[in-house]
Amino acid sequence: MSVTTTNLVQGPATLYTGAFGATEPLDSVVNTTPAASSWTDVGGTQDGVKLAIDQTYGELEVDQIVDRVGSRLTKRNFTIETSLAEPTLTNLSLVLNGGTSASGSGYATFEPSFASSATQPTYKALLFDGWAPGGAFNRRVILRRSLSTDATEIGYTKDKQTLFAVKFSGHYVSAAIAPLHIADQTS
Repeated sequence: MSVTTTNLVQGPATLYTGAFGATEPLDSVVNTTPAASSWTDVGGTQDGVKLAIDQTYGELEVDQIVDRVGSRLTKRNFTIETSLAEPTLTNLSLVLNGGTSASGSGYATFEPSFASSATQPTYKALLFDGWAPGGAFNRRVILRRSLSTDATEIGYTKDKQTLFAVKFSGHYVSAAIAPLHIADQTS
């Protein structure tokens, strides 16, 4: 087996958030920081940023053949997981899918949304830039419509850093727009 060392990847990613429908950077500028007018850097992360794609296939079978004769995709989940290393109220709002923030002279406050369960959530777009195979190239991943869908904790202990663990789930956008887009820089 031949291994091309320029195809090996290791290193951190930078996570950004934007409004659902935020203007996406062109693929041709995958090596530049996304526009601050649409995308906000969430700050440091710990234990990486992970994109997971879970696909479920239904099995097709017939009486006359013992082997699986085919499969059909019946469900797909895209998730982005990380631990936000900067436990700010802004990041808490991101992890809890919104809420009410206020500030005054010398203080800031946050209260999570407490409207009825029938309230439509505020979806976010996520973008992260990491390394791509091929040398010092970038990979950009965009999850176009997402919500934070798992529990989070805020732990304060004397020997551990306070983090917001978060798992964002991707959602259907439209028949013409894929929920996930990945672009690699190649030169």
